Amino acid sequence: MSNVRLLITFLVVLSSCHKQSYLFTSFREPATDGLHLAYSNDGYHWTDLGGGYLKPEVGGKLMRDPSIARGKDGMFHLVWTTNWKGDKGFGYASSKDLVYWSAQRFLPVMEHEPDVVNVWAPELFYDDENDRFVIIWASTIPFKFPKGEEDERNNHRMYYVTTKDFQTFSKAALFLDPGFSVIDCVIAKRKKNDYVLVLKDNTRPQRNIKVAFARDVLGPYQQVSDPFTGFLTEGPTVAHVGDEWLIYFDQYRDKTYGAVKTRDFKTFTNISKEVTVPKDHKHGTIVPIDAGTLKKLKRQAKHD
Repeated sequence: MSNVRLLITFLVVLSSCHKQSYLFTSFREPATDGLHLAYSNDGYHWTDLGGGYLKPEVGGKLMRDPSIARGKDGMFHLVWTTNWKGDKGFGYASSKDLVYWSAQRFLPVMEHEPDVVNVWAPELFYDDENDRFVIIWASTIPFKFPKGEEDERNNHRMYYVTTKDFQTFSKAALFLDPGFSVIDCVIAKRKKNDYVLVLKDNTRPQRNIKVAFARDVLGPYQQVSDPFTGFLTEGPTVAHVGDEWLIYFDQYRDKTYGAVKTRDFKTFTNISKEVTVPKDHKHGTIVPIDAGTLKKLKRQAKHD
């Protein structure tokens, strides 16, 4: 009997070690104190882990829109917006455990564009098909693209680079021009040759969230949908929970977080009343996290 109990105990411990939770990055206004984190065991209810994990030191010394991805070696990589205007790149750091971080670096991905206004909301995606990271962001280059009611300095398109090691990068290139000002894009992979891009239509008067589809991670993304969120929503992120995809977004007029769920990215059900997000949570991304890493983060949060 004792051997049976030992086996059951071992299996319970083993199961807990492999249990997957979710990590949500964010920041707090005025975006000077750095990285904030929250976790969830079900993808719906989020517990605050506090902030100050990585205080911004590069570029304009802000940290907005922190985006995180994990490579096949288990290393976490983080990119973020360093300034509203003026900076021609974004911040970068890496960590094995999300507690201790590498030295921060500024990646000047748009330095070759003398007239670029900004580099906003860099988003990391690990491309397992090619064992590389794809980084996309929004920039405005005045008078380069047709515009609607937007000012020339607020007419964004999406750009990208790829990297395998965060030391060498492809030259920045146009990622998405849907024919309108677009920001805050995030890539989701459903299966091989099946990608979805969640995007913010930043035109006036839209300023809401839509999706587009592609067979390759770099596009072209086409068939832009009708909006599935209300007015003044931005900063979407996607979590794959069970058989469903949850899309969280910042309802910045109301200063609340909203969410929808979908199975096909064609029909969306509003679940905003079913989710709980920490107060003042702002634009970040969601990634799976293992039990060991989460346990260390909880200890750190309790210590702080």
